This record gives sequence, C-alpha cells and structure tokens, in this order.
Amino acid sequence: MSGRADSDLPSDPHPADPHPADPHPADPHPGDADSGGDARRGDDAEGEVRRVRWASAGAGGALALAGTAAALLRLTGSAPALVAVAYACGAAVCGLAAVLGARGRTRRALWLSVGGLLVMALGDQFD
Repeated sequence: MSGRADSDLPSDPHPADPHPADPHPADPHPGDADSGGDARRGDDAEGEVRRVRWASAGAGGALALAGTAAALLRLTGSAPALVAVAYACGAAVCGLAAVLGARGRTRRALWLSVGGLLVMALGDQFD
C-alpha cells in the first residue's frame, strides 16, 4: 500500500466550467445573510410543508365536525333521514381528508374535502 491514496483524483476538485445543463446553479454568494444558505431554504421548505399539512388537516377536521353537527341536528329535527345520512357521509369523507392531509397527501385531501362538501350540499337539497 502506497502513501498516495488520492493519486487518482484530479488536482482541482472544482472545475472552472460547471455543468451547463444544471437546472439549479449553486448560490453565487453562499455566505450572504440575505441570500439564505441551503440550510435556511431547507428549513423554510420544511416549515411550508408543515403549515400546509396543518391547514389541510385542520380544514378537513373542521368540515367533519360541522358535518357531524349538521347530521345530528337534522336527525333530531323533522328532516328526512336521507338528509342526516348525507351529512354523516360527507362528514366521514371530510374526516378521511383530515387524516390524509395530516399524512402529507394534501392534494387528495383537498379533493376529498370538496367531495364531502358536495355530498353534504346534495343531501341538503333533499330537505
């Protein structure tokens, strides 16, 4: 074993011509405070993902609670049973949207929330 372990490496680890096909070139001023380093961008992205998950889960949960309350009110009132069932089904779909939103499936959660609201609105038309 010789003492020159890195003899196969090029002498300049940073070539003068970066890859021209690189869609995300490196930050020209990595030390600037207002440019934000890669670590700061990563923290901002994680915070944004966290906020979107909370918003999706919160909206789905709020719609599920509202649908459940409406189903209980319609069940105790003089409305047909189909109305209460529609509200309960819409609330269940919105509850599923809340679970998916909390797990990061925010697009599916959005569409399930819309679908749950449509089921509740359709059920309200039978009243």
